[in-house]
Parts: sequence; C-alpha cells; structure tokens
Amino acid sequence: MVGSLIFHSPNVDPKAENPNEMVTAGVLSSLQNFLRKCLIAILSYGPMPKHIAFIMDGNRRYAKFRSMQEGAGHRMGFSTLIASLMYCYEMGVKYITVYAFSIDNFKRDPSEVESLMQLMEEKINELLENQSVINKINCKINFWGNLDLLYEPVRLAAEKLMASTAGNTGLVFSICMPYNSTSEIVNAVSQVCAERMEMFQSEHIGECNGHAANNGVRSEISVADLDRHMYSAECPDPDIVIRTSGETRLSNFLLWQTTFSHLQNPDPLWPEFSFRHLVWAILQYQRVYPALEHNRKLAKKQL
Repeated sequence: MVGSLIFHSPNVDPKAENPNEMVTAGVLSSLQNFLRKCLIAILSYGPMPKHIAFIMDGNRRYAKFRSMQEGAGHRMGFSTLIASLMYCYEMGVKYITVYAFSIDNFKRDPSEVESLMQLMEEKINELLENQSVINKINCKINFWGNLDLLYEPVRLAAEKLMASTAGNTGLVFSICMPYNSTSEIVNAVSQVCAERMEMFQSEHIGECNGHAANNGVRSEISVADLDRHMYSAECPDPDIVIRTSGETRLSNFLLWQTTFSHLQNPDPLWPEFSFRHLVWAILQYQRVYPALEHNRKLAKKQL
C-alpha cells in the first residue's frame, strides 16, 4: 500500500513480460517513494499530530455512483484504510482511530447489516492470518464499543486480534464498532458508579467489623473519573478529526474527546481518500495549531 501512487497515473501491470515495462515500473515506484519521503520530511518541520481520527464516510455512495455490487465500496474502503495506516506510520502519527460501525447502523436493512458483519469477520481474520502489515508497524489494535452487540464470530475474531497485538508498542489503531459516544459516556458513568458503590460497601463492612471509617470515598463524580473509564483512556485526544465525503456532522463520534480537535470535512468519498488528502489535512492542522494550543492552555487554567 505504501508504494501506491501519490498522484494519479496509468496502472502498470506487475506481471508485464516486457523487461522495459518492468524497469519503468520499478523506476516510477522508486520515484514515488522518494517524493513521498520528501513531502513527509517537509511536513515534519511543523507540528505533527499525535492522534488522527477518521469518520470513513462515503463507501456506499462510492459503490452506487459506479454501479458496483453491494459491499464493493466497503472493500475499497478497507484498502484505503490500510494505506492510510501505513502513511500515518511513516509520518510518525502514533494513534489512529476510525469509526467503523455505529450502534445506529443496526437499524439499517438486515441484509446490509449481515453483509457488513460478514465483511468485518473476513477482514479481521485476514489480519489474523496475515500479520505482515501489523508486524511491520508493530501495531496494537483496540476495538472500542459494546462488543456484545456484534455477531458472535465477529466478536470472537475481534477479541482474538486484540489479544494477539496487545504486547505491540508501535502505532495504536483503535476501531470503533459498534460504537457511539452516548453509549461510551453512559458506560463510563455506570463504571464510576459501580466503583463508588463497591468502595462504599467496603467501608460499611469495615465499620461493621469495628474498623475506623476511611472517610476517603467521594460521592461526586469528576471529569477525571469519567476520563479513566472512557474507551480512549490510554490515548490522547484526537488532534484532527477527518470526515470524508464533505459531511460536517460528528454523528455521535468521540464527542467527549474532541473539544479541541481540528475538524475537517474533505470532499472525497472514503475510498477516494489518498496520500495527498492526508498531507493537505496535516497542513491545515499546522495552520491552526497556534490557536488550538492557545485554547487548550486557556481551558487548563480554568480548571
């Protein structure tokens, strides 16, 4: 994926028998790699994002506009996702989060949901069976969301993939499915309440056994308490949130974490998103970085 073209050019058949064509393809590939590395080196002189979140919008429209069969757009989107992961890794981005499947998507036509679940299982198993990409970037994979809502084969495959990459220390790739921010916040509140209840019960048992009360259990819930129980607890908040297809809605995605994120809505549909779009997104982020940092520091002072 990393060697894919930066700019549009005619496809070259890798199995071409003509030696001259094979030499030309090799030269073009080397040139593309060189140009990409030059662009990344130039970008690195400015502030680089640590965390980029993607709302991968437009897979169905991509397939519909091209009269492709159902699911073809999502398959193309998966290829775009792997390419984007590799580009981000080369740029030194440490955290990537994607909105893969909303809880609200279960309201879609059952046949479409079934098709998406089968595609998820297929792609997760592909990553499990062929971990060349994962190993190359030493990638740790998380699944954020209510996994109990997934079809059992998908859930088991997701849990297996998380377990197999848990010890990796490179890029952290978080896949939100099935997810929405409302559910995440409710889950965090529930966990804090359960935690407090357990602490109160322990204190009460201690009093009944004649031990002095600790008096250290707080009844109020703080922002820090909720932060600890968010799915994203081990990741910094996103620096950039990119929603493809020109849509400007967050659609219940990372609402808790995106107060100071730079929101971008490029026009390309997700399968059309490419290296040049990613470069432009980072340039846009670097342009507004001083204002974002000023707002972050101001908010910290007010806490």
